[in-house]
Amino acid sequence: MFLAAAVQMRSGNDRAANEARALSLLGEAADRGAALIGLPEMWEHIGPAREKHAFAGPVDGAQLGRIREFCAKRGVWCLAGSIAELAVEGRGSASARAEAEGRSIGDGRVYNTSALISPGGQIAATYRKLHLFDVDIPDGARYRESEQVAPGDAAPRAVETPLGIKIGLSVCYDLRFPELYRNLGADLITVPAAFTAYTGRAHWEVLLRARAIENQAFVLAPAQVGRIGPASENRFAWGHACIVDPWGEVLADAGGDEEGLAVASLHPARLSQVRRDLPALRHRRRDVL
Repeated sequence: MFLAAAVQMRSGNDRAANEARALSLLGEAADRGAALIGLPEMWEHIGPAREKHAFAGPVDGAQLGRIREFCAKRGVWCLAGSIAELAVEGRGSASARAEAEGRSIGDGRVYNTSALISPGGQIAATYRKLHLFDVDIPDGARYRESEQVAPGDAAPRAVETPLGIKIGLSVCYDLRFPELYRNLGADLITVPAAFTAYTGRAHWEVLLRARAIENQAFVLAPAQVGRIGPASENRFAWGHACIVDPWGEVLADAGGDEEGLAVASLHPARLSQVRRDLPALRHRRRDVL
């Protein structure tokens, strides 16, 4: 058994303030005994793309430096939500020169990248968000993630951990694409998110529970809450950072109003019990589907 925590934040476009708040909430979770702590999507910055380019860089660069130091100091696993990764595209001398100069030779967009950090401070896994949120919300908000974010081109993978579970990565809008999770083979699915208040009210908990039930896996879903980003962008996040068990039961919910934590005990034996009692994963018709 181990304790897990899903962080709920209200990020803006002041990266230093966001990082300080993230570290504070990580510290609170570690003080409560959490061995695995998750941050939400884009915890470090929500705002104009031009601002992201001022700090965006490779995943193993400065952006996650203090989070990695925290993990090593406190001996915890951290799902570092997602950050703006400025990756160099292409090959050859032009790519090498761009990388040396710390710039991209791509189209100027960043990746929305999630990272899992070990208790030693190493990056155990990374994943670039595949599905981008380009939607006009009926409440009047317009979202065009693809204008500043490039889609990933590789499926996520599950990582074995000493916690006794395999952890699989995904990000926010991925939650609506069940095929992504079906082949992941994870015991615990991570879904760092900034779900809109409008869509979250109707779908957030339903989708989290569905992914848990159909994959017979725990779900760790850190979340943004309330007004996020610059006031001019009129963005409101649903909150309700959650932890869900393999039977679809919500073990913890941080609510929809304030920053904070959802904390729950996870028992790997619960996975075995659910998968034994209802062996749906073994009944898959891989020969046909």
